[in-house]
Amino acid sequence: MLDRIHIFVYMETYVVSALKYRPKSFSEVIGQYSITKTLENSIKINQLAQALLFCGPRGVGKTSCARILANMINDNDANTFEDFSFNVFELDAASNNSVEDIRKINEQVRIPPQIGSHKVYIIDEVHMLSNSAFNAFLKTLEEPPKHAIFILATTEKNKIIPTVLSRCQIYDFKRITIKDIQLYLSNIAEKNKLSFQENAMFLIAQKADGSLRDALSIFDRMVNFTNGNLTEIAVAKNLNLLDQQTYSELGEMIFSKDIHQLLKKYDELIQIGMNDLQFIKGLGNYFRNLMFAKDKKTLTLLEVSESVKANYLNNTEKISINYLIDAISLVNNCEINIKNVSEKRVHIELTLMQLASLHFDGEKKNYIIPASKIKNNFSGIERNSLDQKKSNFISNTDVNLSSSKEKKDVYNKSKTTHNSFNSYESNLNDNVKNDLKKRNINPLEPVSSFSLSSIALKKAVNKTIEPIKKNIELKENFNLEAVNKDLNQYVENLKNEGKKNIASILSMNPISLSDNYKIHFKVANEMNRVEVNIEKERLLPFLKKHLKNDKIKIEVEISENPKQEQIYTPTEKYQYLLQLNPQLEELRKKFNLDF
Repeated sequence: MLDRIHIFVYMETYVVSALKYRPKSFSEVIGQYSITKTLENSIKINQLAQALLFCGPRGVGKTSCARILANMINDNDANTFEDFSFNVFELDAASNNSVEDIRKINEQVRIPPQIGSHKVYIIDEVHMLSNSAFNAFLKTLEEPPKHAIFILATTEKNKIIPTVLSRCQIYDFKRITIKDIQLYLSNIAEKNKLSFQENAMFLIAQKADGSLRDALSIFDRMVNFTNGNLTEIAVAKNLNLLDQQTYSELGEMIFSKDIHQLLKKYDELIQIGMNDLQFIKGLGNYFRNLMFAKDKKTLTLLEVSESVKANYLNNTEKISINYLIDAISLVNNCEINIKNVSEKRVHIELTLMQLASLHFDGEKKNYIIPASKIKNNFSGIERNSLDQKKSNFISNTDVNLSSSKEKKDVYNKSKTTHNSFNSYESNLNDNVKNDLKKRNINPLEPVSSFSLSSIALKKAVNKTIEPIKKNIELKENFNLEAVNKDLNQYVENLKNEGKKNIASILSMNPISLSDNYKIHFKVANEMNRVEVNIEKERLLPFLKKHLKNDKIKIEVEISENPKQEQIYTPTEKYQYLLQLNPQLEELRKKFNLDF
């Protein structure tokens, strides 16, 4: 029975660290030195504003500083043992946000304090007040009694109306650094004679995200979980975070390009419930720390323990800055896009594989095929295609020609084409280099067929060999009679297909031929022009094939028929008759006639 009573009393008297270690003076406030120093000096020289606004993230000491300031305002005499707590009034605006609540304050503020010199009103979460409540509070806030001081606290300054902001002296509280939180937690652990590792405190501080109150809550939970022995592995496991050792192992796998082991390790992390976004953020932070460890000037920016700094220094020696920049960019893109993908695991696995394949022998692995082999690759792939076209062109022409003279002319023509081909082939590499130089691509570097550089390279090669392809295009001459013959055949095909409308348009409208292989269609109106332009997509390949000329073009024009003037007025009628018989004018004058 006594044991039960003892346990009951123990549990009743337990106070969480966030309340137990709440600061009682400005010297105990962590991470807000500039604000606490300003407030202390304001009290010493008696220049404290009557309306103050404390704003900033959660758990950084806004309410604590407000209470400390409220107690210090009346406690001017160190020998005075009076209790001034009755002069401090706290209001939670989240639950007291109506106009009536503000009116009560406006009525109370007129009454001067019985003990001490000032009444202090602390309004927490002031952004929760309604617009009507803000408006009711404006006059009192602008011209408060001499004995009244208002301290407003909020986490969302943007929600406070500008008229209130202009009446307050604003103090912006900042997030508490990981280093300050880590040191503070270590001191508490030492006071309570707890066993801990520095990296464990670092993980708690990192998880708190700049909030000391959150850090103390997590600290209490970790003490209970580890039974007073805070190790890095135990804390990381409970907080669902990865310790520095795990990221170091992942880094070794990435740098050694061991993709299979890397994917296996990631699968193990998934099995223990690792959060995808948290993992990718930690990976990005790991590469960021490696970048900072490259130089002693930036090494001080690392918010980690000395042992972890030494580990980063070890890992970063064999890694180039270019690699780290590319890796950070890759991880950052993964974090940006991870919210928009359905298969988050595949997305992260792809990023890990890209990290492991990013560079090759210290240079970008976007490069596999040397540019010096472009010529050979061209001759091995493109040349076969062109040679085939040349041989087909010569063989087909030889079959169709009968006289030896014509064969000789074709032979000379093909020989010229072949020489042109060799000329382009010999200059191919230089042309590719010049084109790639404009794109800021080094032509001497090997490129992968999966990279953006390879796309630009292929475009440059295609652009260079385009004149070669043009040299072997069909350019056989033809006349208007041949065009009409093939066009009549095309019209018959249209009639067989049941397309009588377009067939009649093509057959009834005249055509003409210009020297540059351009066929002109004359149509009666705009509707016919549209119909022919649509059919041109099929007609043009037909004519190119039958007339054996790839240069053929089709132009569709509307015939310009002279418009006949309409005669409406008597004057116009007379002028028209006068043109037919000029003697009418003499007759009109002789008899003095009107028209």
